[in-house]
Amino acid sequence: MAQVTREQVESLLSTIQERYLEKDLISAKVVKSIEISSLGIQIQLLQGYPAGTYKDELAQTVKTTLAGLGLPVEVKVETKVDAHAVQKALKRQTGIKNIIAVASGKGGVGKSTTAVNLALALKADGASVGILDADIYGPSQPRMLGIKGQPHSDDGKTIRPMENHGIKAMSMGFLIDEDTPMIWRGPMVTQALEQLLNDTIWGELDYLVIDLPPGTGDIQLTLSQKIPVSGAIIVTTPQDIALLDARKGLKMFEKVEVPILGIVENMSMHICSQCGTIEHIFGEGGGQRMADQYNVTYLGGLPLDRQIREQVDSGNPTVVADPEGAVTKLYLDIARKAAAHLATKSKDYTTKFPTIKIQNV
Repeated sequence: MAQVTREQVESLLSTIQERYLEKDLISAKVVKSIEISSLGIQIQLLQGYPAGTYKDELAQTVKTTLAGLGLPVEVKVETKVDAHAVQKALKRQTGIKNIIAVASGKGGVGKSTTAVNLALALKADGASVGILDADIYGPSQPRMLGIKGQPHSDDGKTIRPMENHGIKAMSMGFLIDEDTPMIWRGPMVTQALEQLLNDTIWGELDYLVIDLPPGTGDIQLTLSQKIPVSGAIIVTTPQDIALLDARKGLKMFEKVEVPILGIVENMSMHICSQCGTIEHIFGEGGGQRMADQYNVTYLGGLPLDRQIREQVDSGNPTVVADPEGAVTKLYLDIARKAAAHLATKSKDYTTKFPTIKIQNV
C-alpha cells in the first residue's frame, strides 16, 4: 500500500467547502491538526462558532472525502467561540465575549421576534447566550420568553438576570408592570440602558444579543458610543419603506465602525395554509438587493407565518416550540451564518497583554 502523505490529505480537504464560512477547510483555517499513521488518519477541526448538528455533517463529509486513501479516518470537530474586537474607544464587557445588536430602522418588521429566536438558535447550537431588551418604552422580551416576576438583587446594587429556555434575560419589562407606560426623556432612557447592561450579573456568555428599539435615536447612539458591540444584524421586510429605514440603521453602525454581520429579510413570503401558494405580500428580494448594494451578507429570509406570532405570544418562540420544524431550521441557518461571519472578524486581544505600570522608585 502506498504511503499517504499530508499533502494528499490537505489537497482533499481543500475540496470541502465549509458551508457557513463559505471557504474550503484549508483556506478557512478550520483544520487544527492532521495525524497520519499506519493505523489511520486523524483529523481535528476547530470551528469558531456554534454549529450544532452541522458539526456531525461536516465530520461525515471529511470521512467520505478521505475514504479513497485506503486508511481508517477519524474526525473530531471542536467549537471555540472567541471574543472579537469592539469599537476602538471601548473595552469589551467583562465575561461577555461578544455583544450582537439586532436592529431595524422601522418598527413592525418583527425585529424582536427575530432577535429572540436567533438567541435561542445560538443556544440550541451549544453557545452560552443572554438577551438584553433595550426597548425601554416597549419591552417585549418578557412575554416572548414567557418570564414573569422580578429579578433578584443580592446586594442592592447589582441584579441577577431572569432565565428561561436556557438563556439569561434582562428587560425594563421585568422592573415595571406590563401596563405601565415609560414617560421618560432621552437621557433617562440611555442611563437605564447602561444600567441594565452594566448592573446585571451576566456571568460568562459567548453572546449577548441586544434587541434594539427601531430607529436611530438616543438609545442607538448610546449603544454605538458606550456599549462594546462586536457586530450588528439588520432586520427588514422586503417593502421599500422598511428598506429605506433599514439603510439608515446600517449606515449608523458603519459610521461607528461596528461590523454588519448581515441582513435578515423578515416576512419574506407568505405560504397559504390552505393551498400552499407562495405570495410575496411585502415585495420580493429587497433584503438581497440591499445586501448586494452595501456589500454585506444576506443571512436569509423568514416567512410571514401565523405560528411564529402565536409561539412568541405564548412565551415559547419557534426555536423551542418546534425544534425540528422548517422555520426553526431557517433561524438556525441565519444564526450560524451570522456567528460564522463574526468568527472571521478581528479578535479581541486586550486580555492577552500584561498591564504595564511605570512607577518612580
